[in-house]
Amino acid sequence: MKRLLIVSHVIHYHWQGQIWAFGGYAREVEIWADLFPEVTIACPVRREPPPGDHLPFEHPNIHLWPVVERGGDQLGAKLAQVVSLPKMISSLARAMAAADAVHVRCPGNLGLLGVLLAPLFTHYRIAKYAGQWNGYPGEGFPTRLQRWLLRSCWWNAPVTVYGKWPRQPAHVIPFFTSMMTRDQAAHALAFARARQVRQTFNVLFVGRLTQVKRAHVLLQAFASIHPMIPDAKLVIMGDGAEREKLEAQCQSLGISASVEFLGALPYDQALRWYEWADCLALPSIHSEGWPKVVAEAMSYGVHCIAVRHGQIPSMLAGRGTLLEQGTPEELARALVNIANQRDKALAAAKDAAEWASAFSLEGLRDALAELIESGWQVSLELQEPHAV
Repeated sequence: MKRLLIVSHVIHYHWQGQIWAFGGYAREVEIWADLFPEVTIACPVRREPPPGDHLPFEHPNIHLWPVVERGGDQLGAKLAQVVSLPKMISSLARAMAAADAVHVRCPGNLGLLGVLLAPLFTHYRIAKYAGQWNGYPGEGFPTRLQRWLLRSCWWNAPVTVYGKWPRQPAHVIPFFTSMMTRDQAAHALAFARARQVRQTFNVLFVGRLTQVKRAHVLLQAFASIHPMIPDAKLVIMGDGAEREKLEAQCQSLGISASVEFLGALPYDQALRWYEWADCLALPSIHSEGWPKVVAEAMSYGVHCIAVRHGQIPSMLAGRGTLLEQGTPEELARALVNIANQRDKALAAAKDAAEWASAFSLEGLRDALAELIESGWQVSLELQEPHAV
């Protein structure tokens, strides 16, 4: 069992002799490179500088199999996808024929093709569904189809999902994800245990600046509480198409002096902002599976606020603040409650840090190795782990 093919819709960057991808994804893929001597990723590839929150792959046994990049909701984009379909299928089929095992990452357009094709090429296959396994209102048909196929006897191979859901077949397996090493998790827990109540009130948002992440709702809530909590500060970490609009919203709300946009940061720099924060707010109302930013913030003893959906209740029930609807008014009330009861909020956050400290990259690596060896009835040739 030497050659693993990963089918991924994630855009990869080939720049200055290195392969780059979004930080959390890159570190997770490197776990697979610890488990297999050769890893090839069938994915879209761009030859340009990567965004600031991307990391280079450190493992020399990772290679790319470029697949045409397609996506978008406009009619022209949809037509381009249809025209490109035969070429994409042919490319994926050739890649699968050269592999010993296939790992398909869903949901995504390439993930759907991977789920349809992989059973034709190998018994040794595994999928990861990184979205919300129980679905959400307004979800597109291709995403629902991927879940149906993964549950069905067509796939009939391990599928890792976030959380345990009722009435699922035995091959659908609850799993977690992480980006923190054991050393980073230990540092975060030590910081959380030493936390004290502060005079200032620091609120953090981490995520892509897109409509679905609803940072604009957080800005509305923050503007409404700022007169009551004048020492409150808000930091927005991340980048995306909505950034200019969000910065203009701050101007119109009169809160620009208290809001800072950091853009996308490398992972090590991003972690430092959890030490600054008292509260993390995640206002998205669907599509969150297991949000790593919540687990990371919890590890540092940051009190987290998020809307009840996906695996968020299992993460935050009794350990943070759960919102029912995620309206600006509901989020504002939660922020005020935390600011007015800082001792209580910090105590809950410290308990959350103890829970979150169990999740690490090394733990994920061990769990994946055990799952594959038991599910496929094989022995893996484990590679020497690289520093991450």
